[in-house]
Amino acid sequence: MDPSDKIYLQLIGNKIRTQREINGLSQFQLATECDLSKNQIGRIERAEISTTIITLKRIADVLRIKIEELVTEASE
Repeated sequence: MDPSDKIYLQLIGNKIRTQREINGLSQFQLATECDLSKNQIGRIERAEISTTIITLKRIADVLRIKIEELVTEASE
């Protein structure tokens, strides 16, 4: 994986973690509401895996944010 790709995945993972915590959800609760495993949520948050757009949409829907908020870089 290209280093810039890893940084981008970290950005997304950090945004998911922050929004999850703002919503008062554990990784398990978020995973359950998204029909994912807790392990998968953790790996996304830690930028260990790249995930599908559909999974990101599920996560954004549960967090009550637009998917664009997860994938837009802060500098834009």
